[in-house]
Amino acid sequence: MAAPVRVRFAPSPTGFLHVGGARTALYNWLFARREGGVFVLRIEDTDADRSRPELVTAILESLRWLGLTWEEGPFFQSQRIRRYREVAAQLERESHAYPCFCTAEELQKRRELAASERRAWKYDGRCRTLPEDERSRRLSSGQPAALRFRVPEEGSTEFVDRVFGPISLAHSEMEDFVLLRSDGQPTYHLGVVVDDLDMKITHVVRGADHISNTPKQILVYQALGACPPVFAHLPLILGPDRQRLSKRHGATSVGAYREQGILPEALVNFLALLGWTPPEQREIMPLDEMARSFSLDAVSKSNAVFDLEKLAWMNSEILRHLPADRLLQCVESELQSAGLWRAEFAGGGRERFEKAVSLLQTRARNLKDFSGPGRAFFTEVFGYDPEAARKFWKDPAVASLLEALASDLAQLSPFDLESTEHCLRAAADAKGVKAGLLINACRVALTGQGVAPGLFEVMTALGQAAVVARLHRAAAHLRASQAQATAEKGGES
Repeated sequence: MAAPVRVRFAPSPTGFLHVGGARTALYNWLFARREGGVFVLRIEDTDADRSRPELVTAILESLRWLGLTWEEGPFFQSQRIRRYREVAAQLERESHAYPCFCTAEELQKRRELAASERRAWKYDGRCRTLPEDERSRRLSSGQPAALRFRVPEEGSTEFVDRVFGPISLAHSEMEDFVLLRSDGQPTYHLGVVVDDLDMKITHVVRGADHISNTPKQILVYQALGACPPVFAHLPLILGPDRQRLSKRHGATSVGAYREQGILPEALVNFLALLGWTPPEQREIMPLDEMARSFSLDAVSKSNAVFDLEKLAWMNSEILRHLPADRLLQCVESELQSAGLWRAEFAGGGRERFEKAVSLLQTRARNLKDFSGPGRAFFTEVFGYDPEAARKFWKDPAVASLLEALASDLAQLSPFDLESTEHCLRAAADAKGVKAGLLINACRVALTGQGVAPGLFEVMTALGQAAVVARLHRAAAHLRASQAQATAEKGGES
């Protein structure tokens, strides 16, 4: 029987979880779920100068937020240094590796010389053929040495990639690569092979930028007498300009999109389609359905383009159809982050909170819309959009119209959709103005925005007391602004 599928995701805590890394984690997770396998989490933190514990925490939180849980781990490479050195010593004993005494300065000079002579450079193997007595003398004298893998001089290394198909690299194009640095720290090529062997990884699913590393790692597997795992390399993610996705294209970390109000369901679905097309041609589906459909054979070789508009659309679609319980939970978290959450929303004011969220749901593109444009539904502290005020408050009579309407609404009972609309239209008729003028002016007064849900739905969601108070406040604001403008005009004359 075939061994059960075991995959791993191995981020480096030198930065936050990049969307490219998140897609790699997602594809590994989906493949493991589809095959009934195991998803292992490994932290590659051997770069002591750049790795930070808080970044580990951030990476784990981002994975959990996306819904990508793991069965084993997290394992930390920094806790396995002794194991890497043991394997390195074994490779040296069996003549698959040798000490290299070339200093960084010497290697740099050789690179510069090659560049000046317009020729490609790779390590020339000068320490590979050192006599044994000379090698022993240098080591016994304490001369620092890295450990390099002895690449065969002839032949090639070949493998069949699950995405890109057959790949071959001639050994003449490879250099004797470093396994251990002179300070005893393992390189990526050693650490990743030892880890994948010890953790019984059956499939390595990672970015296409690692294709050039794979032949080197296969040589290490072979030197250890081990069978390499199956490799599947994922296409790169590019920005709209077809260059590799980077900060110049905008946010690139999972945490940044979370802070922008993107839902995890949206980001997961968006990332899934960056290189994979579901057989059902569906663009939005739950994770469990996605796992049932996922196949490495359906992953494209072509690079994917990160389309922010597509992500925004997908987020708004998912937000629009989000179940009430989930939506209320998300909005509560957003309001707490924005400092707008009030204890009454969980108590006596719960109905008002739920009405406001329901009203905003169909218009919101992301969760930030609830604390931004929708701020007035949750607090009395909000401003008036200048453009909306200029457009809908330009009539000098607006202040008196708002005050008159506020007085009428204060006497209204019941305060519902039908009665509020009738009251406003009656007030407009009494003043000889179009109802639209009063509706638009009220919308700005009550929400601070020129565009909002239906005015009478807004009124009933806010409640009678809040509506009356806001109309009076807007009228006072307008009168103060008009008085200031008159004063300034008089001063000019």
